[in-house]
Amino acid sequence: MIVCMPSRSAPLASTDATAHAACYAALVARDRRFDGRFFVGVTSTGIYCRPVCGVRTPKAANCRFFDNAAAAEAGGFRPCLRCRPELAPGLAGIDMPSRLAWAAAQRIEAGALDDGGLTGLSARLGITDRHLRRIFMAAFGVTPIDYAQTQRLLIAKRLLADTTLPVTEVALAAGFGSLRRFNHLFQSRYRLTPGELRRASGPAAREGGLHFELAFRPPLDWPRLLAFLAARCVAGVEAVADGTYRRSVRLHAGGSEHTGWLALGLAAHGEAIAVDVAPSLLRVLPALLAGVRRLCDLSCDPQAVAAVLGPLAADAPGLRVPGAFDGFEMAVRAVLGQQVTVKAAHTLAGRMAAAFGEPLRSEQSLDGVGLLFPTPQRLASAGAEQIAALGIVRSRADALIALAQAVSSGEIDLGPAADVALCTERLQALPGIGRWTAQYIALRALGWPDAWPSGDVALIKALGAAGPREADALAEAWRPWRSYATVQLWRRLAEAATAPKP
Repeated sequence: MIVCMPSRSAPLASTDATAHAACYAALVARDRRFDGRFFVGVTSTGIYCRPVCGVRTPKAANCRFFDNAAAAEAGGFRPCLRCRPELAPGLAGIDMPSRLAWAAAQRIEAGALDDGGLTGLSARLGITDRHLRRIFMAAFGVTPIDYAQTQRLLIAKRLLADTTLPVTEVALAAGFGSLRRFNHLFQSRYRLTPGELRRASGPAAREGGLHFELAFRPPLDWPRLLAFLAARCVAGVEAVADGTYRRSVRLHAGGSEHTGWLALGLAAHGEAIAVDVAPSLLRVLPALLAGVRRLCDLSCDPQAVAAVLGPLAADAPGLRVPGAFDGFEMAVRAVLGQQVTVKAAHTLAGRMAAAFGEPLRSEQSLDGVGLLFPTPQRLASAGAEQIAALGIVRSRADALIALAQAVSSGEIDLGPAADVALCTERLQALPGIGRWTAQYIALRALGWPDAWPSGDVALIKALGAAGPREADALAEAWRPWRSYATVQLWRRLAEAATAPKP
């Protein structure tokens, strides 16, 4: 299957001459807009590459184009050691012919099959195993198991190239329960042993550290994204200094909890986000990197957004929608932000973290980050009086407890690529959560590109509208990218407020 369009409505057949020509033109131009949108398998070498690969351009007759890395590997190709397909940016759900298949892929990339298997993933999505396999094959050209296998191998390839970890640790971190199975699959798929690939990758690895780079489609306005996060940092949980965002992390895998820190900044060459990770988080690396992609909105296609937003985005074309590393944490912060200033909201969130969170062990803390945000289970068991004692009004305390109970019971899913319509419906059924809060959670916690916090006073003011109804009507022109319009309007209002007076 191939696709070479700014947005996709259905996969195209690999024999489609028009699509082949379009993809080949993007390959010749090394057009970064298409990085991650397709991969090229070269029949004369047996290798597949990103469209931005710097090697000599192959003949068109020798090229086969694929939607994703798993399809390229299923076609018998192995990944290029130069352009490294595992570094390509991903695709947003709005680009996919099936939102459900995309949601499954997002969860697979975050390691969902490592715990519950295909049956558990299907149950979380509310469908049968058979239906999941059918829609997944239609969307990606491979089965969910094949897709997961490719993701594990690519994570292993990344670890071999970017770290000095022993091969046994690489296999476990990538999700392989057996070193023997890992070695066999790696060699049969890539035609190299893990040791041979490490030597072929060159001296890029950092001794004793976990450092990675995550690509994006340019432009990305890192200074504005960092400023947005800095203005909302929860004391002890997050910190921003010297162009770097740091935060604590709690993730689960294999029935165990893993905690530590991560640090993000713009890579020196300006074309990727640099990620440093605590060694204690090695076993949950796929979920962690997936969380970073959501937080920084690295799957965004700025050109597609700009084409719809027009003048609204012209002076900040690389502005991303700041996401969330943890959906529950962001939902709590959304409730705390009701009818208060940004500063007041993150002050309250800091009090809540200090009262109900847990400290990181000293060897896992980093530069002002030493506290884990409370879990849904911890808040669900708290008394409303305890929460209200932090300066939170009683009705909001009740809403927080109801939210925590709904998430801890599984009634509300705030995980990667959750069902937006179902989630917002169930959120609004809770006491104290209205449409604004549900849409803000959709925008940040769920990463939905078309969220619109109707009734937001700042949006109404930025638009010069008479009220919510007029603002909502004006926003219709920005579908399906109203989340980006929201962030642009907030940005314009904030910058106008701080601009020097003439």
